[in-house]
Amino acid sequence: MPASKFFARQEEYFIPAATTPDLDAAARLRTAIGRLARQLRPTAAAVAAGLTPTRSTVLLSTVRRGPIRLSELAESEGINPTMLSRVVADLVDAGLLQRASDEGDRRAAWVKATAAGKRLSDRIHRERTEAVNTALAALSEADRSLIEQALPALEQLAEQVRGHRL
Repeated sequence: MPASKFFARQEEYFIPAATTPDLDAAARLRTAIGRLARQLRPTAAAVAAGLTPTRSTVLLSTVRRGPIRLSELAESEGINPTMLSRVVADLVDAGLLQRASDEGDRRAAWVKATAAGKRLSDRIHRERTEAVNTALAALSEADRSLIEQALPALEQLAEQVRGHRL
């Protein structure tokens, strides 16, 4: 039997494979989450506003966490600061975000959503929630129940993954 059946490498320690997640299950979960995220990304409201997936993400993150420093936003979203500046400039031009210099550090900038940006964010969230509700309604009651029961574990998983970004 191959050694991989007994041991899995995790961080700097070898631990018995019985205590590590099934790699096939992890790959299936990652694929399913990725597909869901890609399918929920384009909404009618976002498309009508001319938002790319990156612009949508930046707008939604700013609404959720703003006002926020551009450097913090770049780090939290994993976006190159130069690219983020361009995306923010596009969103400012569209009237969805406001950008301001930091009073204490002129090299830094803050960004926050405008009222129009908040309204668009709300529409995007509603459309995504409606899409998930429609898809859930097509599932069996048993499958919906399984998904609902898995939510706390999935939320905890999201926090774990966030702390271990590559």
